[in-house]
Amino acid sequence: MEIVIAAEKPSIAKLLSEYMRRRVSPEEIRVSENPDETGSFYIGLDLDHFILSPNGEIESNNLKLAD
Repeated sequence: MEIVIAAEKPSIAKLLSEYMRRRVSPEEIRVSENPDETGSFYIGLDLDHFILSPNGEIESNNLKLAD
């Protein structure tokens, strides 16, 4: 596990590449701070959205349609 200290796009793109199992370049992502958690970031990639927690874990933050 890698700990991301700052919103460095190359580091975040590398973690997202591992999570998605495909190459993601730093130019493809949008990164912003998550005001709900110190050291956490929102990541945008095309129409997908993710959250990077302070411990380096990435999870999907996409909306799901209700039945």
